[in-house]
Amino acid sequence: MEFLQKPWPWYIAGPLIGLTVPVLLLLGNKSFGISSSLRHVCAACMPSNIPFFKYDWKKEAWNLFFVGGIFIGGVIAGLFFHHSGPIQLNPRLTEELAGYGITQYEGLVPSQIFSWSQLLTPRGLIMMVLGGFLVGFGTRYAGGCTSGHAIMGLSNLQWPSLVATCCFMAGGFLMANLILPLILKL
Repeated sequence: MEFLQKPWPWYIAGPLIGLTVPVLLLLGNKSFGISSSLRHVCAACMPSNIPFFKYDWKKEAWNLFFVGGIFIGGVIAGLFFHHSGPIQLNPRLTEELAGYGITQYEGLVPSQIFSWSQLLTPRGLIMMVLGGFLVGFGTRYAGGCTSGHAIMGLSNLQWPSLVATCCFMAGGFLMANLILPLILKL
């Protein structure tokens, strides 16, 4: 049971994630990706004359079960396999965040940034509302999310997925090293 309560090392978790690609392809030529499930839910729940939602979403219903399984697995892990000990963060990260006045954590989440009380502060609006919008916009603009492009698309040697993954990485480096320090100073 203790094995399930601790983070798994990369050499176990990585191959398990990577094996989802051939399994999905072998089980029915399905593509791995999470962001398309929102489109399927909208097409199922809001039948309208919007061309983007006019397609046979029932052919992709397996994706909704896949996402539902991820959600249920997360709930089960959170309820029954929760690690009650303190989370060990890299001391350099803790020191850097303390320089911005961030010293309180709830699990892995800095509660001085991500909490209901911080939502309506300038920092909270930028991090949660604007950040959430940009992630959603970027996912739609790139034609998929990081998991779909980086795991499935690269495995299938798709050029657009390579470009998208390089852009995701460049954006992440830019955000973490240049923009985030400016936001944390607010």
